[in-house]
Formats: sequence, structure tokens, C-alpha cells
Amino acid sequence: MSTYAEFIEQQESRDGVRFSWNVWPSSKLEATRLVVPLGCLFTPLKERLDLPPIQYDPVLCTRNTCRAILNPLCQVDYRAKFWVCNFCFQRNPFPQQYAAMTETCQPAELIPQFSTIEYTIMRATVPPPIFLYVIDTCMDVEELGSLKESLQLSLSLLPSNALIGLITFGKMVSVHELGGQTGCAKSYVFRGTKDISAKQLQEMLGLTRYAGGVGQGQPQQPGVPPGQAQRPQQPANRFLQLLSSVDMQVTDLLGELQRDPWGVPQGKRSLRSTGVALSIAVGLLDCCFPGAGSRIMVFINGPCSQGPGQVVNDDLKQPIRSHHDIEKDNAKYLKKAVKHYEALAERAASSGHAIDIYSCALDQTGLLEMKSCCNTTGGHMVMGDSFNSSLFKQTFQRVYNRNEHGELRMGFNASVEVKTSRELKINGAIGACVSLGIKSSSVSETEMGLGGTCQWKICTLNPNATLGIFFEIVNQHGAPIPQGGRGCIQFITQYQHSSGQQRVRVTTVARNWADATSNIYHISAGFDQECSAVLMARLAVFRAESDEGTDVLRWVDRMLIRLCQKFGEYSKDDPGSFRLPENYTLYPQFIFHLRRSQFLQVFNNSPDETTFYRHMLNREDLTQSLIMIQPILYSYSFNGPPEPVLLDTSSIQADRILLMDTFFQILIFHGETIAQWRAQRFQDLPEYENFKQLLEAPVTDAQDILQSRFPMPRYIDTEQGGSQARFLLSKVNPSNTHNNPYAYGGDASGGAPVLTDDVSLQVFMDHLKKLAVSSTA
Repeated sequence: MSTYAEFIEQQESRDGVRFSWNVWPSSKLEATRLVVPLGCLFTPLKERLDLPPIQYDPVLCTRNTCRAILNPLCQVDYRAKFWVCNFCFQRNPFPQQYAAMTETCQPAELIPQFSTIEYTIMRATVPPPIFLYVIDTCMDVEELGSLKESLQLSLSLLPSNALIGLITFGKMVSVHELGGQTGCAKSYVFRGTKDISAKQLQEMLGLTRYAGGVGQGQPQQPGVPPGQAQRPQQPANRFLQLLSSVDMQVTDLLGELQRDPWGVPQGKRSLRSTGVALSIAVGLLDCCFPGAGSRIMVFINGPCSQGPGQVVNDDLKQPIRSHHDIEKDNAKYLKKAVKHYEALAERAASSGHAIDIYSCALDQTGLLEMKSCCNTTGGHMVMGDSFNSSLFKQTFQRVYNRNEHGELRMGFNASVEVKTSRELKINGAIGACVSLGIKSSSVSETEMGLGGTCQWKICTLNPNATLGIFFEIVNQHGAPIPQGGRGCIQFITQYQHSSGQQRVRVTTVARNWADATSNIYHISAGFDQECSAVLMARLAVFRAESDEGTDVLRWVDRMLIRLCQKFGEYSKDDPGSFRLPENYTLYPQFIFHLRRSQFLQVFNNSPDETTFYRHMLNREDLTQSLIMIQPILYSYSFNGPPEPVLLDTSSIQADRILLMDTFFQILIFHGETIAQWRAQRFQDLPEYENFKQLLEAPVTDAQDILQSRFPMPRYIDTEQGGSQARFLLSKVNPSNTHNNPYAYGGDASGGAPVLTDDVSLQVFMDHLKKLAVSSTA
């Protein structure tokens, strides 16, 4: 099996693609019997150090309905200078500049190791990136002060050619004029209870469109010399200005920001006009820079309490909606607010503008209603307790991380197009994207996620942003595929690079077909349990947005039982005989933890928290998603070096320190004996140097994770019996509980018991085996 595992790993590191099945059944009927759908996790901007961008345009297939790009899987006639498209089999001549090409002197796009290649479109004019800060001023002075410091620091992290804008809001919304010659700060104030259309905003503020002439969608490609293409032109309005020319003014403006001056009576909430502020921000960029790479960065400290997008009224007696209220249809403002923010998200996405939401408050702020703003445009969603916390400060700085060339690690205004062989069709995609509604012969009638299209728009991309894309095999059962035939898929990602270039990244992959009636072993051996678990998690979360929670859990269970019936080895009605192949053994475990996770269980989470967790699962790559589904647990003890241990109550021992990584939290848990020694300060005594080192080891490892992850996880230091030990106890498999008389209070090696009625993995597996081997199931 190591060969398949190595192949999967190599493909992921080279192309950023992982498939649920790596050998494909040759007919539609056999594909439906595999239970887990054929799909892939695709990371468009997967970082590769050996991928220099090529300084010429890609060669396209001449057939208008195809337009696939030349790749290593194409057949090439080097003498006649023709190539055959591997998707539509059209014969295409090479352009004149390929005349010197031979079998020993090939262009990069035909070399097999460059199945992923990146082109730089030299003729494209690209406007500079735009950062529009939208700041909530309804917060106490200390919080606002911390936020202002972070924003002032961020100005030094932005590229000097970036455009910057500033909108503040409380009861009213203020659009700040930048670059004025009078030396007097000037802002335009709008009522927070009335929505403003883009046309009204244009007339009121005297806005004109960017002189670079970028229309909707992708930038135009007029014949501009490469030297001129990157030079930013002077913006056409007073509200979005080059950072290099207004740096000091924006720093001063941020420094002078005051708390919202409108008084708040006792027992009332601040009147906050988030919906109108966001609408003005979207309208401002819509009028001036449609199709330009932009980020609207919204910083909120509480829920919208007036005007369009309102999620709660201003009376503190009325709490913000809970999951229970939503189930009982008792959330008065929910539907109207969701509709408002969805309309804004669609407008922003159609113009290529991303919306980031930084929500820092102790109560909910309305992320549930606003989720489409981030999920549709690909923007960040960050949730914390305070703008004064290191969680927010570090996370916000990491937005502006740079690569080894000193360029921001983000792409703007991207579109992803998928092309497939004739035997395949596209069901849809699940991720932080929006459908472009472009049909082709590759689009299936059956939709999974955002379907009915072969192209999706992602307004901003980072190297971890990952799409889940689902396919269906349409080849009929009676139509055999020739021996040795391969199915091909091409991903074409067009995006605006942070250096100011327009780039096209092309990834072309192929997998073998196999006849499931005679070669089911080959298909089974190509199963990728990790990718399948993440794809099924995304599907389950997508269903959970519209279906009842219990229905989603039943669907997850049913799919797992069917997979075990199909690929398990067993005798009918004999659970003891049940065995799963090696590359399936972890899959039931992933599903067990998915069922218990905060993605499907809303108990003890607010609607905003559930929204945030699901948002992260739908955008992160495979490794991070697996950590979210099944956290990692490491053990530190005097018995040897740190080692990974089972996520189980048996791992909680008195003489151990545990480090748990759930993606959202990094938790260090000290066993009972270790905690007592620490309380007695043994680590300060010179003869206990080894104990001091043991205490420091997990802290050092935790710091490494905290340094690199986005968003920064919450750091928890606790011990046996500590109140925050609940974070660990809620995640471990409860193999030892108060309901289990053999382990509870038994020998010390059984680990710490958990007071829960949840079933353990062992009981779950016993039930699964029973149902899988049942002749009546």
C-alpha cells in the first residue's frame, strides 16, 4: 500500500490535488456503488518553490467549445509541429515561436514534472490592490485604542502602491476623505437607518471610475508595454488614495478616532449601523474599481442594532438569537438580515471584492447573518473575545504575511475553471467561492454544492485556500473504455498576483480507469481515506445548512455503513469476522469524531461559533481540516521523547503532560502528579532540571504551532481537575466513563474517566460491524 500512499503524497505536493478515489470505475453504475462520491480537494495557489512563472501566454486548443491549455498529457507531433488536445482530440498547430522545439528541447509546459505551471500575462493592466477599512466605533475606549494600534501597524505592512480607504460607523456612517489639501479632516456622514444604492452614493460623493478602465470580471488585455502595465494611475476620487501619499494622514486619522459620541441609555445597546456601513463600502468600490482586487476589512465589536442588516434590537432585555430560537422560528430579524448581507456579498463577488470580518466581542455579533459576505467572496472570518488579545493582533498581522520575494501571500479576483474528459462531468464545488453560472458540456445535471457551472469566482486566495470539487462518471455500463485509457481533469486558475501581475496557473491531472466488475481490487486500493473524510465532512456541513441536524447525522451513518458493506470482508451475520482493508481502517474513526464535532453538533455553541467553525472547515486544506475533525494529541513524560497518542481517555495519565491541537485551540494538560509537582515549584530547584525541561517541552512545541497558524488558535494551559480541562475531555474518545464499571475506579492505567453519556469509539465500531454484516440491512 506504500506505493499508493507515496503516489497520493507526491501528487499533493506537486499539484495541490487529492482525490477520494485514485483509480476510477469505468461506468456510471459502478461509480454510484462506491458510496463515497468521486471528488477532489484542490488548492489553487499551493506553494511550490520550484515553480517559476513563465513569461509568455498559454497555448489554447483552437476548438471554441474546448479552449483547454497545452499540457504534458497532450500527444505532440514534433516534426509536423502539431499537438492533439487530450480533452476534445482536436489537432492544433503550434504558434510560430515553437518552431525550434524538438523531442529533446521541449517547452516547460510539455515536461511531465510541470503538470502544474504558472503563466504571467504580460499585456494585462492590473490596478493596485485596495484595502478599505470599515471600523465600528461603538466600543469602549480601551478596545478602540487597541484596534487603532493594530490598524496603524498594518499600514506599514501594506504594499506602498496599495490604495487605502477609511469608513467608520456607529449610529451614523462616516466616509473619510483622504489626500485633502486643506489640512482639515473631512468626512461625509450618512444616516445608519437608510440603505444607499451605488447610484445614489456615486452622485452624493461625486465618484468616477478608475482611469485604468478595468471592466467587470477579468482585467482587459490591451497592447500596453510590460513596463507600463504595473504603474498605478492616480485614483479618480478622494476616498481611496495611494498609501504612499496619504500614509501620515491615515495614521493621524486613525489616532484621532473617538468612541461613537451618541449616548447609550442604561439597559440599552449601542445603535450600530453595520449593514449600512458595509453597503456603502461595497458601493464605493463598485462605482470606482469594479473588477479590481480589493479587500473590505470590517472590524466589529457587537451586533448590528438598527437599519438594514439589523440582527437584534437595542433593548438589552432581548438577547440575540440562539440555535433554539432559530429552530423554533423565533428569530425575528434573521431572514431579513440574511437577505441583506447575501445581496451585498453577491454585489461584492461580481466585482471581485473580498469582505473580511474581524469580530471581537464577548457576545455574538451577527456572524450567522453575515456569513455569506465571507463565504461567497473568500474573505477571512476571525472571531475573538477582544481587540486587545494577542489572538486578534497576531492573526491580523498574519493577513499581510509575505513570501521569500517580499510579496504578499495573497491573490485577488481569481476564477477557477475545470475541464474534464468526455467520460466525466462536474457536479459542483464546496468552498469559499461563488458560481459564475457558465455551462459547458462538462457540467452535470446533478448538483453537489455550488453546481450548474464549470467556473467559480474566488475574490481572494491564499496558499491554503482549498476547494472541494465533485465529479460524476457518465460513461455507460455497456460502453467499455479502451485498455490503458486515462481520465483527465484540468484546473485553470486566473488571478491577480500581489506583485501586480495577471497570472494563469494550469494544473492537469490524470487517473487510470478500471473495470469494477473484474478489477474492484485496484479501485479499492486507490481509496484515499483522509481526502474522503474531508469531502464527506464538507458535504455534511453543506447539508446541515438547510437540513435538520438529526437527518444529517443519519445520512453520515448510512453512507458509512454502506461503504463498510461494500469494501469490508466478512461472513454474513457474524460481526466478529468483519475486517476493513488497510487503507480504510481510519475512515470510521474520522466519521466518529465528525459526528461528535462542533460542525454537526450545535449544543453548547452559539450560532456565530457554529458559523465560524464551518467557515474554516470549508476553506482550509486537507491537513488542517483533518486536525479540525480529529484533533492531534501528543504525550510528554519521563519515559521517552514526545509521542503521538490516541485521542482517548486512556491517554490521560497522572505522570504525563498532554498537548492537544484542535486547530482552534492549543491545549496543554498536566496530569495530576505533574500538576502537584508544578504547584510545589519543583521546577525551580536545580536538582529537578529534568522536570523543568519536561514542563518547557510542550510549551515550545505549542509556540511553533501558534507562530504559523492562521487564524491564531486560542492557547489554554490547564491541569487534571481544572475548569478548562473540559476542552480536552469533550474531544477524547470516552472509553472510560462513569457508565463503564470495569474501567471506572479501576486500575490507574485506565486513564481519567469522563462523565458523559456519549458512546465510545469501541461501542460505535461494534454497532457498525453488526449493521454492516447484517443480512437484513
